[in-house]
Amino acid sequence: MQLDGEPVRSCLMLAVQARDRAITTIEGLSNEPLERAFHAEHALQCGFCTAGVLMSLDAFLRGLEGREPTEKEIREALAGTLCRCTGYEGMAQAVGRAAGAPPGH
Repeated sequence: MQLDGEPVRSCLMLAVQARDRAITTIEGLSNEPLERAFHAEHALQCGFCTAGVLMSLDAFLRGLEGREPTEKEIREALAGTLCRCTGYEGMAQAVGRAAGAPPGH
C-alpha cells in the first residue's frame, strides 16, 4: 500500500499509524501505463508479489518527474520486494516501458 503517496509494508503497520493519512491500495492504483507495461512485458507470474511491486514502482515512477530511469535506478526500486518467479528482467523492462523507454529497453 501507499501511505501519503509513499510505499509502506502494510503488514508492519498498525491501523492507528494510518489515522488521518491518505491510504492507497492496489485497488486504487490508477497507473494504467505501468499496469499495461507489466502485461506487455510478461512481468508477472504467480501474482503473490504483484501488488507490492506495482505500489512501489508507481511511487518510483512519480518521483522521476517524466525522465527515463536508468537500469540501476530500476533495480534499486525493485530491491525492496522479493519475487521468486520472474527474475525481475520483465519487471525492469516494464518499468522502462511505462516511463517511456522503447520496448526491450
